[in-house]
Amino acid sequence: MISLREALHVLAAHRGQRIVITTMSPIAPWHELSDTPLDFAYIPSAMGQAPALGLGLALAQPERGVIVVNGDGCMLMNLGCLITLANHPANLYVLIIDNSQYEVTGGQPTAGAGRADFAGLARAAGIRRVYSYDRIEAWRKGAAEALTGDGPVAIWLKVEPKKGQKTPAPPRPMAEQVDSLKKTLLS
Repeated sequence: MISLREALHVLAAHRGQRIVITTMSPIAPWHELSDTPLDFAYIPSAMGQAPALGLGLALAQPERGVIVVNGDGCMLMNLGCLITLANHPANLYVLIIDNSQYEVTGGQPTAGAGRADFAGLARAAGIRRVYSYDRIEAWRKGAAEALTGDGPVAIWLKVEPKKGQKTPAPPRPMAEQVDSLKKTLLS
């Protein structure tokens, strides 16, 4: 499996000038790797709604593109978003960080932990470009292809679970993040 930090290092190397929306566990390590006005920590998150936010931004900013870093628990909260994404083509890349647990609420197993096939679910929803990685070497080699070209794209990353994680705090107040992203997108 891949460590979350390793997965995010690869993403940081290939993100370009895309908007990156992080949810739950990836928020803190991503903020350590990247701190630009194009980074948006989706807290307090309505679990499962980050892909919809990403889709709206991707449709409004087609030349830029959006990467949503979404946990498996968040994905399970709104599997219907996959069908919505497939039917509204946009330069949106959804990274599904699958550690098979609700990491920030105590490490309980997610429904279907170890059995849910997020790549299969994305394909069945109609997303044509789907990738899955469970080894860091493969993710390093495949990231450039997966994170370029037309979207929507679903990328399923199997990462190591970590017990005892705390609910993330946003790196900056939400109003400040919104204002900063808005100014950057309008300039």
